[in-house]
Amino acid sequence: MIRTIVIAALLAMGLSGAAIAADAPTDPQIAHIAYTAGQIDIAAAEQAIQKSKNADIVAFAKQMEEDHKAVNDQALALVKKLNVTPEDNPTSQALNKAAADKLAELAKLDGAAFDKAYIDNEVAFHKTVNEALSTTLIPAAQNADLKALLQQGLTLFTEHQKHAEMVAAAFK
Repeated sequence: MIRTIVIAALLAMGLSGAAIAADAPTDPQIAHIAYTAGQIDIAAAEQAIQKSKNADIVAFAKQMEEDHKAVNDQALALVKKLNVTPEDNPTSQALNKAAADKLAELAKLDGAAFDKAYIDNEVAFHKTVNEALSTTLIPAAQNADLKALLQQGLTLFTEHQKHAEMVAAAFK
């Protein structure tokens, strides 16, 4: 579900790979989108840490929380250094709405049902964020430092996706 909302939000802004040049997000919008995506995964991880009894799920969630907090801290330091204010935008708003809906959906689940739904969502979320980073956000970023941070994030989040897929395989 979150994957569908993210793609719809990106497409609504004209952020498909082919539409970048005409409707590319600005660096302040990109910073907000990236930070929002990190905050979403931190909230999902915190929920999983509280709800899950599965050691693999909890370990994965703790890693997501730690890594996304670290990247978001780097992003905040960068925008402060550049004296840029991240700009709220329709994509960030759609991401937040979809995340709130997903957290509410997951809150109703327990045990193995929660674990499977959480890790499946993590796979889809990272896949979508990685696609958005590689096809839209990185190419549209104008500031070299922001672009470098996004590329660093893509490398880390690609590893997150692989890790999530590995954990998800145990729930098939």
